[in-house]
Amino acid sequence: MCGNNMSAPLPAIVPTVRKATAVAIFLHGLGGTGHGWAEAFAGIRSAHIKYSCPHEPVMPVTLNMNMAMPSWFDIIGLSPDSQEDENGIKQAAESVKALIDQEMKNGIPSNRIILGGFSQGGALSQYTALTTQQKLDGIAALSCWLPLRASFPQGPISGVNRDISILHCHGDLDPLLPLMFGSLTVERLKTLVNPTNVTFKTYGGMMHSSGQQEMMDIKQFIDKLLPPID
Repeated sequence: MCGNNMSAPLPAIVPTVRKATAVAIFLHGLGGTGHGWAEAFAGIRSAHIKYSCPHEPVMPVTLNMNMAMPSWFDIIGLSPDSQEDENGIKQAAESVKALIDQEMKNGIPSNRIILGGFSQGGALSQYTALTTQQKLDGIAALSCWLPLRASFPQGPISGVNRDISILHCHGDLDPLLPLMFGSLTVERLKTLVNPTNVTFKTYGGMMHSSGQQEMMDIKQFIDKLLPPID
């Protein structure tokens, strides 16, 4: 199947209690679905924010012996110097930009949209936000890395999101993507966007997963950036 959202079902949605004036789009990790994160956001939602958790299309993943599973793009390896699926990452970013476009057509301005994700989804959310011409309000990136980092400039990006707010979270006992990945990613992000807008939070005892404190930090980040406007 091709790596775009046409081969995946519609996103899992946490609907708003009243008219939506903001959207948080959150991308799950390898092999998952949007339903788990929609459930998590239902527990911390704000009445005016729609939470949209799309599902990855199914494709063979090199890292998992070419088994077909939900994946935003192919993953060849997990070391910092592993080869990357450049075409797949760029194609997946276009799918995410199309989701943002759809929300804008629904009447939500792009600067009332936050993009986020966990693991592979967090990686894609960062890459998309830093390469799109849609001016977004923030990125909530959990337990992840920055894909195609060599493709970014040495100095700040020239795009519309160079002042974007970023919350980057990582567990200090992550066995899959060690904390070093988070630290190196945050240092790189600080060279690409306004460094005062980049926040790095680590969680003691947390593995490659999420936790209650992290979810409360995400809620605080989203609610601060997307306050009610009516």
